[in-house]
Amino acid sequence: MARDALEIEPPYREALSGILSFSTLAEAEDTISKLENLRLKYRSLCDKKGVDYCRRIAFLGRRRAEIISRNKRVSPRKRIEKQEIANWFGIWLETPALFEDWLSMRKSMEEFKRLLDPVQ
Repeated sequence: MARDALEIEPPYREALSGILSFSTLAEAEDTISKLENLRLKYRSLCDKKGVDYCRRIAFLGRRRAEIISRNKRVSPRKRIEKQEIANWFGIWLETPALFEDWLSMRKSMEEFKRLLDPVQ
């Protein structure tokens, strides 16, 4: 995955290095929350480069999650979870201001609750 690495320049490196984590749904949610907070900070400073880094990291997360979701060597349950995570990154990339409300509604849906059901 080295070819997927994103070189982050200073001064952004300190805030953004290691931020991308999506081993679980909770980690993905935390990552997106952190990216949103940083995106808002950079936007308030009119820092287009900082906003772009946030978006590029989310795009990379979505792409990596999609790759894992298609890997037949990964358990079906984990593939479903990674597809869900890829969708989360995609929603955030399209409508970051609405993501938190969207995720709250998503978590209340029966389809999502079945996703979390370990008896699949």
